[in-house]
Amino acid sequence: MDFDLIVIGAGPGGYVAAIRAGQLGLKTAIVERENLGGICLNWGCIPTKALLKSGEVYEQLGHLADYGLAAEGRSYDFTKIVERSRGVSKQLSSGVAFLMKKNKVEVIDGTAKLEKGSPAPKVVVALKAGGSRTLQAKAVILATGARARTIPAIGLEPDGDAIWTYREAMVPKACPKSLIVVGSGAIGIEFASFYRALGAEVTVVEAVDRILPVEDEEVSAAAQKAFAKRGIKFKVGAKVTKLSKTKAGVSIALEAGGKAETLEAEKAIVAVGIAGNVENLGLEALGVKLDRDHIVIDGHGATNVPGLYAIGDVAGAPWLAHKASHEGVHCVEHIAGKNPVKIDAPIPGCTYAQPQVASVGLTEAQAKAKGLEVKVGRFPFRVNGKAIAAGETEGFVKTVFDAKTGALLGAHMIGGEVTEMIQGFALAMTLEATEAELMATVFPHPTMSEAMHEASLDAYGQVLHL
Repeated sequence: MDFDLIVIGAGPGGYVAAIRAGQLGLKTAIVERENLGGICLNWGCIPTKALLKSGEVYEQLGHLADYGLAAEGRSYDFTKIVERSRGVSKQLSSGVAFLMKKNKVEVIDGTAKLEKGSPAPKVVVALKAGGSRTLQAKAVILATGARARTIPAIGLEPDGDAIWTYREAMVPKACPKSLIVVGSGAIGIEFASFYRALGAEVTVVEAVDRILPVEDEEVSAAAQKAFAKRGIKFKVGAKVTKLSKTKAGVSIALEAGGKAETLEAEKAIVAVGIAGNVENLGLEALGVKLDRDHIVIDGHGATNVPGLYAIGDVAGAPWLAHKASHEGVHCVEHIAGKNPVKIDAPIPGCTYAQPQVASVGLTEAQAKAKGLEVKVGRFPFRVNGKAIAAGETEGFVKTVFDAKTGALLGAHMIGGEVTEMIQGFALAMTLEATEAELMATVFPHPTMSEAMHEASLDAYGQVLHL
């Protein structure tokens, strides 16, 4: 054996798995064809948050009078905004390289393909520097991630100019004057929020009848209202029939409510989901079981092929970096014989627009669809002291409890910094807290997190400040 473990893909799933393997004393290698940190660190989670922060600060400059402040000459340098975002990614990618060295993980720059082998498939790497290298390990983890889904038949694919995916949308030369975003999931909404903050005329097109369709319906409605106040336009329940490039930019043909409509803009972003990176890995020859473009795994990340595992986006929803990292640690501990319990912790989801959206667990509708009797609590930030002082009164916290057991089934938030607050409810659910524990928890004052306490109290008719 060349290694105890080979990890293919150095995104937040792969590199975290490699770190844990190194900590457990496994001789480990990681193969990466592009950049350490993967899409998340280089072209996704991290650089988009840097862009969004620039947009947020710029937008706040337009509201200084609300805080008794004044400044002259509000402007931005788009090139520097993009440069800052790229610099953040470069810094963190270098940090991953340090962590690989610290944990004695060998980094192999190249593109991997699997071949039959025992006790796990062989890994053949086409090296970036030229030539190839064949490796054998006791176990192999696939952490190859995913890419933006495209629909070429109706023009929903990037052209490197007027039609973008998330990748092109992060490094344009200038902010477009007008923009159409196809898809209102987290990626689409975040880019819509960023470009609107810088003054672009933004229209979001969504096929279903509400934006952020994975979120609780009340949150979706509040989000659309809040984004509309910022000037973002929406076309919901709208089917895209054709996206075309024009001399002026792009043209998009829609069908909504039985009527045809055409929209035009300078640029378009395609954000209609993602597809797992399962191609050119040799999976078919090995007989690896797939569900469309995702690898089928068990509760420990194992595929149907001995010695081969998969984690993260390539193994299916939810397509979230923190889910990939959690799976990576669990998978490695299973390989190392540590017998971890199956992964069943609640996974929070976050959208970093203005306002922010965050959730964990079941929505009210999902809980009722499961036949559960629920108690629902709500608390608005408009009566929260810290929110009023900060000028961030938009939004609310919603809790969903099992009426029979008191178990917290889900929590849903929209408002300032809710992406930081949601972890409190995620921890409560992991610890199997009931309404009794949440009511007994002391929340610091004044904080926006007090709305979490009040929303729990409200579900049981004990809300204090409403």
